[in-house]
Amino acid sequence: MSREPATASADPEKTTSRAQAIAEVAAYLVASGVAPDEAQEDSRALLRAAAGLTRLQLAMSPQAPLAEAEAERLSRYAARRAAREPVSRILGERGFWTLDLVIAPNVLDPRSDTETLVETTLALVEKRDAPLEILDLGCGSGAIICALLSELPRARGVAVDLSADACAATAENLARCGFATRARVVRGRWGESLSGPYDVIVSNPPYIRAGDIPALDPEVRLYDPALALDGGPDGLDCYRDLVADLPRLSKPDGLVAFEVGCDQAVSVAALFGDKGFGVARVGRDAGGHERVVAARPAPTRS
Repeated sequence: MSREPATASADPEKTTSRAQAIAEVAAYLVASGVAPDEAQEDSRALLRAAAGLTRLQLAMSPQAPLAEAEAERLSRYAARRAAREPVSRILGERGFWTLDLVIAPNVLDPRSDTETLVETTLALVEKRDAPLEILDLGCGSGAIICALLSELPRARGVAVDLSADACAATAENLARCGFATRARVVRGRWGESLSGPYDVIVSNPPYIRAGDIPALDPEVRLYDPALALDGGPDGLDCYRDLVADLPRLSKPDGLVAFEVGCDQAVSVAALFGDKGFGVARVGRDAGGHERVVAARPAPTRS
C-alpha cells in the first residue's frame, strides 16, 4: 500500500509549500494507480479546495506555506482520491458546459463526453429563442437539462428519473442554476407517465454491457450507481424502451438525441428507424468516437 503524503512537516521550523504539497500528493496518487497527467491536475484541484484558493491565487503564490489545517484537509482528500474516488465526488461539484453543478452520492457523475450531447442538440435546434418544450429522460444530476436551458432562454423542461436521489440532485441543480421555475422533475420510468408532445427529447441512458461493468475504471465501477450504468447484455436495453415511446412523445417536427456507447451508433440508429425516425446527425466526442445519435420523425407520406 502506498504511503500517505506527509503534507505537513513534523518539524515546526520547516514548512511545506503549496508547490511541494502538490508534488507530494501527485506522486502518492501515481503510486496508487492514477495516471501521471491526471494526478498532477487532481493534486492541484485538491490543494485549491483544501486551501480555498482560485487557480490564479495558486499560480501567483506557489511557494507560500501550507497551513496545518489546510495540510490536514489535503491529506484527507488525497487519501480518498488514492482510493480512486473521483475529485468531483470528493469536492461535491463538477464543471459541466458553462455551469457548476452539485455532484450527489448515488447519482451518475456527468462526464465531458456528455457535453457532446448538448452540443449536437443545440446545433440542430433551428431557433434558439423559440418557446421549446424539452424532455430529459434519465436526468441523473440534471446536467443535460440545465445546460440546454442555459442556452435556450425561452425553453421549458421536464426531467425524469427512476432514482429518487437523481430527482433530488436534478432539482437542486436546477435551483442552483436559476432554472427552478422553468423545469419540473418527475420520478418515473422513462416517459411512461408523460403524454407530450415535446420539441426536444434527450437522454444519456445506461449503455454499458452488463458483462463489461467489472472491467470499468474504479472511478466509475466503485462510485457510479449500477442503475445508471447497466444497459443489459448488449447495452441496448434502455434504448429499446426509450424508442418505444418516441412516436407519442415527440412532435412531428421534433428532435431526439441520445448519447451512445462508442460502438453503438449504428445499432441505435436502426432502433430509431424501426420507429419511423431518420438520423439527423451523429455527433463525435473529443476522442473522435461516435457519441450521439440525433434523429427526427420521418415525414409522413400523403
